[in-house]
Parts: sequence; C-alpha cells; structure tokens
Amino acid sequence: MSKRKSGLNIHGILLLDKRLGVSSNKALQEVRRLFNANKAGHTGSLDPLATGLLPLCFGEATKVSGMMLDDHKRYQVVVQLGIMTDTGDLEGAVIETKPVPELSVADILGCLEKFTGEIDQVPPMYSALKLNGKKLYELARQGITVERKARHITIFELTLLEIPAPDLLILDVYCSKGTYIRSLAEDIGHELGCGGTVKALRRLEAGQFHIAQSKTIEQLMAMDQQSLFECLLKADKPLEALPAVQLSEEQAVCIKQGQSISFPRSSIVPTLERGNEMVRMYHDALFLGLGELSLDGKLAPKKLFNL
Repeated sequence: MSKRKSGLNIHGILLLDKRLGVSSNKALQEVRRLFNANKAGHTGSLDPLATGLLPLCFGEATKVSGMMLDDHKRYQVVVQLGIMTDTGDLEGAVIETKPVPELSVADILGCLEKFTGEIDQVPPMYSALKLNGKKLYELARQGITVERKARHITIFELTLLEIPAPDLLILDVYCSKGTYIRSLAEDIGHELGCGGTVKALRRLEAGQFHIAQSKTIEQLMAMDQQSLFECLLKADKPLEALPAVQLSEEQAVCIKQGQSISFPRSSIVPTLERGNEMVRMYHDALFLGLGELSLDGKLAPKKLFNL
C-alpha cells in the first residue's frame, strides 16, 4: 500500500525571484515546504549562477507548465569578454583566454545586429538536452563532448545597456524558447575576436509575467499562511490569450465526463479564425480546462482541471 501524502492540495502559480547560488529544484522545494504542497513543479530551470523570475506551479496548475515553457523570455546578462569556460559561464573551468581588442560602441552594435532575428544556435554541452536518453551535462561531467545539432531560435531584441569595463558588456535579451544565453554570450565573444562567457544572468520576464510581480524566498518566509496564499495566481492565468467559452451546467457535466458537445463557433467573441481552435472552458467562474473547438462546431475536452 502506497503512503498517503500528508501535504495540502494547493492549486496556483507562484512567481519566485530565485536567488543566486541555488538550483531551480532546490528553490522549488523550499517554496513547496512553505506551502506544505503535495504537488509542485517549475517552468524551465535557471542555472545556479542565474537569478530572477522562476514561475512555480502547484497542484492542477502543473498542467499548464508545459505550455509556459514555450513562452518568450527576457534576460539581462553580463558578458565577460576574453575568457572561455567549459560551461559557458564563470562557474566553469577556464579553457582559454584571449586579449580583448579595443572595441567601439559601433563595433559592438554591429556585432549584436548579427545575432538579432532568426538565427541557428548550437546548444551547450552543459544543458539538460538528451542524447540516447542521457543528459548532455552528464556526458560533459565525464569529459565527453558530442556533436550537437544547431537549433532555430529567434532573438527579438538584443540591446546594449552598458559597457562598465573594456572587457564587460551588459545586454538585454528578449528571445524565443530554446535560447541558451550562455551560447549567445560565447558566440558574441567569438564574433568580437576574443571569446566570452556569462558572468551574471537575471531573468526579467517569462511570457506575460514580470520580475516586479515576483517574491523572494525571504519575503515568503516572513509571511503568514494567508499572505502566502494571496501570492498565488490562478491556474488559468497563463492561458488568458486563448478565447474563453461559458458552458451550461449540462454542458459542463458532459465535458467533465470526457464527452464532446455541440458548441456554435459564432457565439465566441472575438470570432475564431478558421481551423480547430484551443479554448478555455468555464462554468460560471469555475475553470474547467482546455477544449478544442472544431470547424463543425464540436467542442472536445483536451485537458481537464479539477479545481
């Protein structure tokens, strides 16, 4: 007989400002213990070197975590020029150093322009991508380097914020999913002729969420239970871009039983584009889950939530 969980069935999303030096999983477990939550997960890890916005999902909200992985992200990164490490950041071992040439602002802006837009990027060895069922960073720790295929990503914005020293750049990066800032820092360094690595990294945005909405672990620890629960966002918050449909009690019962129902597309505002569409389903104020509305006016449940 399996041991029954003793925690609470908590549902919602907490925006954490992850501190320096801890893994995303350790940060998750710290907050999970504060809430005494049964089920929790994060939406895309931050390296221990990185700080900033880390959305944590509890209970039924973990069902949207996969969709949140696809969100665009914004980072502020400090690039150390003239140094290359085996991890792509200053936590790794230095493998090469080069003198940093005299660089004008025009030189740097010209370089950044080459990495703006749709580009191909080779993921770093120190990443959670898998090869034959094994994570790349596990191979890297064994001293094994394998060929990685370049991946298509988009850098929507790449802005030079400051040049605090001749060998340091502070950049703002707004990018698509799958972007590795460590690889970007290395590639920028190579383009400038001296190599580079990440000295500091902070995530400022993830999808619709901003760092200003987040809480530090110290702030959370100082709260009473009611204040903690008031920090939780509803599980459907990340889905607000999807059209919403209201179901009658009879329709809601059918959907909860996994049955498709007839639902006129013309009743949805704004009007849906042609093709099958994913929608949010509600009965009164209760979020039921995600459904797919077909061209023939059938609404089928795709992901149900038990809130």
